Amino acid sequence: MKHVLEARLINKIFRKPVDFHVLKDINFKVREGEFASIMGKSGSGKSTLLYILSTMDTDYSGELYLNNELITGKSHQILSKIRNEHIGFVFQFHYLLSEFTVLENVMLPAKKLAIKPHSEIQKDAMEKLEMLNIGNLAFKRASRISGGEKQRVAIARALINNPTILMGDEPTGNLDSYNADNVLSIFKELKEQQGLSLLVVTHDLDFAKSTDRIIEMEDGKIVSA
Repeated sequence: MKHVLEARLINKIFRKPVDFHVLKDINFKVREGEFASIMGKSGSGKSTLLYILSTMDTDYSGELYLNNELITGKSHQILSKIRNEHIGFVFQFHYLLSEFTVLENVMLPAKKLAIKPHSEIQKDAMEKLEMLNIGNLAFKRASRISGGEKQRVAIARALINNPTILMGDEPTGNLDSYNADNVLSIFKELKEQQGLSLLVVTHDLDFAKSTDRIIEMEDGKIVSA
């Protein structure tokens, strides 16, 4: 079984105002096509871990592997490229550019990657929107759509470069139960139909129970995986 992500002995210490050991000897792997969730009380280190796994935070000790390649220690420029190519990210807040259309928002990461021509990026973005049943919103301004629709747009944007793994930090935390269920259904479809790997930090036990595996954290350690 291929592993798309592996953390080996990840440690993280916050230095200010005093030293605080926030992550302690974190070891785990995410398999190809696996939908895993990370749970734990507030302050257990979930989001801190996710930011390290997504290469956004490089101030840690230990080793991080993506597609069996060691990515710890690479330059910010290389990590930015790796992140854009291989990691899709969905936050609790969608971070859409409100003055842009839905389509333009989805196209942004692919334009940044600058591998495909504009016409192909536009076509890919439309396909992602259609896949999430929001193709009809393509030319609406992001400020004009509902909260649930915005989160779908954020998922489409995270998928535009066909990432190896999709990560989420409380992606349903801001949604009502109807829209939260919708996001869960979308994630399950991505896993089942496209073989996408997903790793999601959540407080929602019902959401976590619907994933393949729950990684539980307590006081900066993994207590069950």
